[in-house]
Amino acid sequence: MSTEQLPDYLKQGEPARLFPVLATTSKEGRTTSIVLACLCKIDEFGAQLLASVGQKVGKRSSLQTFSEIVFQKQSADIKDRPDGLIVLKIGSRNWRAIVEAKVGSAELDPDQVERYRILAKENGVDCVITISNQFATSPGSHPVESVRKSRSKIPVFHWSWMHILTAADLLVSGDNVGDDDQRLLLNELRRFLTHESAGVKGFDRMPKEWSELNKLVSSGGAIAAKSPVAHTVMEAWHQETRDLSMILSRMTGMTVPEKLPRKHAGNPAQRQKDELIELRDDNCLRSVLVVPDAAAPIEITADIMRRSVDVGMSLRAPDDKKSTKARLNWLLRQIKATETDDIFIRLLWPGTSEPTQFPLSELRANVDLASEGKEHLRATGFHVFVSERLGGRFAQQTNFISEIERIVPAFYGEIGANLAAWVRKAPQIKAERSSGQDVSPSGLAEDAEDFEL
Repeated sequence: MSTEQLPDYLKQGEPARLFPVLATTSKEGRTTSIVLACLCKIDEFGAQLLASVGQKVGKRSSLQTFSEIVFQKQSADIKDRPDGLIVLKIGSRNWRAIVEAKVGSAELDPDQVERYRILAKENGVDCVITISNQFATSPGSHPVESVRKSRSKIPVFHWSWMHILTAADLLVSGDNVGDDDQRLLLNELRRFLTHESAGVKGFDRMPKEWSELNKLVSSGGAIAAKSPVAHTVMEAWHQETRDLSMILSRMTGMTVPEKLPRKHAGNPAQRQKDELIELRDDNCLRSVLVVPDAAAPIEITADIMRRSVDVGMSLRAPDDKKSTKARLNWLLRQIKATETDDIFIRLLWPGTSEPTQFPLSELRANVDLASEGKEHLRATGFHVFVSERLGGRFAQQTNFISEIERIVPAFYGEIGANLAAWVRKAPQIKAERSSGQDVSPSGLAEDAEDFEL
């Protein structure tokens, strides 16, 4: 596109190309251009990504993307050139977003993001979208704390490269792209993003502070909720749980989100504060993932004191079973796993009665074991979980991540996916009230006459 054909607010730029002609060293520019080109060439892909930042792409919308742009209005002290621009036209309304991308190990520069916010304000651009290998719980919860805390009124959204890859994978694997040519193109994007030359990677290591925190806890030290070390570890944990949710999404072909309390969903600072207090009190990191249509959410706990990872699901016991034995047998029939050394079942009891816990292998050998000392009670629920002690690997930056990314999918694949929640049966019509006449005023009057205690 020549300069004359550019929108009047741009001094320089060109439409994002599927085959950009750039230097071999320009990984960022190449990867960003290809993704932005696919954004407007593949209807479902563009609609899904823009929906994540609150924009609905309809049949009457048009989408344009540009790369290597320079605005007409630009302060002399801003020398940066944004990687891209997204323009969504909906009727007479234009929605625009500046795009800033980093690949590989490069992290977003908060000062640069602030300069792009100024640039957006000067040119009437609605928001900034950053892309990097850093992870965010949601596009609206930016992974860089100073960006979140900025007083600028220009919103900044974030897509991790893995978020983009996962969106492409779910659309292709789920056969959710209507046009065959577009589906082929999206598959090529998926192929490109998985190649090491694209600079896309998952979260693969905890920070050095992770080892420091483990040494502190193992030596009997207390974690301070406002400790910079704990803060850095918590940020990394949030990155890992987001990556884990996308791993499960790609494995199941369904979007697997993190389950957050309402007060945390739109408030990362409050989430950070509350979870740091929990880390201080319990020496544990926790997360909950929701697989659509699964019997229950997946609960994940990394216990620093025990150096163990626990992954489980909680189910309500079936009310239509009259004894703990019958209720437990209902659960045991659903657990198909043969390797049971690390699998446990925790039974929940009514009132103030404390939970009890047994290895799965022992309950399979003797189901009556669960009722010992609780003969007068019936279990109200079960927590089925895997508990793996990792020893020294737990405190290691890369091994901790590789282990948790092994344990969680394995638990769901071998146990969680086979569990079914108990559902109360639909009420049946009573034999003595099988017709409308039986429950008419005259029928009820007759029933009242025959009533006996």
